[in-house]
Amino acid sequence: MPISFLVDPLRESDPRARARGDRWIDRWLAACADLAELKRSNPMTDAVIEEIDGRMIRIGDRWLVDFASCNYLGFDLDTEIIEAVPEYLRRWGTHPSWSRLLGSPVLYEEIEERLTALLGCEDSLILPTITHIHMSVIPVLAAGGTIFPDSRAHKTIYDGCQVAEARGATVKRFRFEDPDDLERQLRDDVAATRIVCMDGVNSITGNAPDLPAFARVAREHGALLYVDDAHGFGVIGERGATETSPYGLRGNSIIRHFGESYEGIVLVAGFSKAYSSLAAFIACPTELKELLKTAAPPYLYSGPSPVASLATVLAGFDVNDARGDQLRFALWRKTDAVLRRLAELDVYTPNHSGYPIVEVPLRHHEDIGEVGRFLFDRGVYVTLAAYPLVPKHEVGFRVQVTAANTDAEIERLTRVIAELAAAGRLRLRSEVERAREAA
Repeated sequence: MPISFLVDPLRESDPRARARGDRWIDRWLAACADLAELKRSNPMTDAVIEEIDGRMIRIGDRWLVDFASCNYLGFDLDTEIIEAVPEYLRRWGTHPSWSRLLGSPVLYEEIEERLTALLGCEDSLILPTITHIHMSVIPVLAAGGTIFPDSRAHKTIYDGCQVAEARGATVKRFRFEDPDDLERQLRDDVAATRIVCMDGVNSITGNAPDLPAFARVAREHGALLYVDDAHGFGVIGERGATETSPYGLRGNSIIRHFGESYEGIVLVAGFSKAYSSLAAFIACPTELKELLKTAAPPYLYSGPSPVASLATVLAGFDVNDARGDQLRFALWRKTDAVLRRLAELDVYTPNHSGYPIVEVPLRHHEDIGEVGRFLFDRGVYVTLAAYPLVPKHEVGFRVQVTAANTDAEIERLTRVIAELAAAGRLRLRSEVERAREAA
């Protein structure tokens, strides 16, 4: 979620409230009242999923099609991957309960070796989650200098920036998808160390940034470019003559997709989405990897990923090598069917990439509760994007397509979206285009 739109009442609260001595928790509750009401009244928030059957999920006594999952390649349901796990459990138990500094099972080394080869980078380091990486690595890289985060970077990037700020770094946001604004700010900054932090494939729009433009600006001004490609890794990859879809080949992430080198770029991503496993990584020079082994707290102190997750990463590499591009073709084809139907209905989505994150904004943000219940009642489960998590003009729902969704499930989704469009609930592409022309 973009932190720039999430209200922080501890910073933004009315001075009169502070003067009255209002409790900090009351200010948080007031700021998030809309979200709390949605959680209270809508079955599509904080739901308990009691059973799954493919991409069907059961909540209470109701079965719904799941379009909220981020298991893009369907590895969570892949029989070959599931059947690989027991042998690892017999050899290693359920959990290697050492921090990596104390004892690092060879499984980590095997993953890092195969990952480095897949990405085509100098080296890589596995840590439990992307959040761990942002909170520990961004402060190390910033080194008391200046951090330039994209104004709509993921909240966890901003969490890492806040830790770095507490250690003496300065944080200066640049405008979303605007390399010219970044260049102006870099030109005026005199810090010895500068780091630019941004998303790869954006978790709201589903689009990728103009990575070559940002890489050029960062290199020209001696800044390090730090890219979080949580939603791109496993989905998009290097381009080639044998590719079967615009997603490219091998799923080796945004750097390779744009034909960029790793010069001056650090890539962060995770296995929790496309690979359906609890682990994350940083692709970086070996010198930085060795530094992080002593400077990054998760390597020293955090509990490790479960053995099953390490096993599914390794088995996932095998499946990716054997039939990953077939799965990416299926994922593209199903996503394309959704996007083409939206275009036929004149329904607006910010997605212009064709990647499998499809945001559908509402015409009136106040309708989010009713629209959520409408979708639920018709057996479609999505991610609701409510204020203050997004600006009011972007309130809507997010569809995440996976290779494991059936064609019948895609048809159900588009049929229900057509009902919402006919009821006047959704923003129309023609209206958005006219508003842009008039602006």
